[in-house]
Amino acid sequence: MHVDLLVPMKPLAKAKTRLRGVADGGVGAPEAHARLVLALARDTLAAVAATAAVRRVVAICSDERVCTALADDGVPVIPDKPAAGLNPALRYGEAVLRTADPTTTVGVLQADLPALSPEELDCAVRHGLATGGRAFCTDRTGTGTTLLLTPPGQPLEPRFGVGSAMAHRASGARELSGCWPGLRCDVDTAADLAVARGLGLGWFTRAALRNPEGDPSWR
Repeated sequence: MHVDLLVPMKPLAKAKTRLRGVADGGVGAPEAHARLVLALARDTLAAVAATAAVRRVVAICSDERVCTALADDGVPVIPDKPAAGLNPALRYGEAVLRTADPTTTVGVLQADLPALSPEELDCAVRHGLATGGRAFCTDRTGTGTTLLLTPPGQPLEPRFGVGSAMAHRASGARELSGCWPGLRCDVDTAADLAVARGLGLGWFTRAALRNPEGDPSWR
């Protein structure tokens, strides 16, 4: 069964505000912060690209810098409408994917999983497919959602936001159980980043943290 994933991203200047300063020793320079946010996404997408169960991944974002970087990585981007909000953007992305192939399973993956491994994601996706319905994976705190999947013929019904795990559960989606620490470790704070570092950060995030002065060779 085909699985196509949507990965939404906020504009770099507005994303991951609780991480500001982490990349440059507390200075909080916009450029260092933007590099870190983009690096988190590029590591996430690199893991997705190597996942056997995923046929296609599409980012949702209107930030020009993000679009340029992801184009270099071979990741297509659907422009969003920031004023409309995340869940409407995901429903629009779902419509685009289903128009291209009505038989596909559509999913949403968060863009801040720098310790994600292809093996973890492959296992979680296959578990999700086996449920035969909408399924989701919680973050390590059990309150957020890092992955949402829905099969052909069923609406995605994204409920992302505060308390999304409870909202997805209440909507009838089945919670996936499995030992997938990288998939569950979304990074919003310095403490989250420390946990992800312990699991093993991807190359882009390691490089962004190594090069706070913006050495262009980090790419």
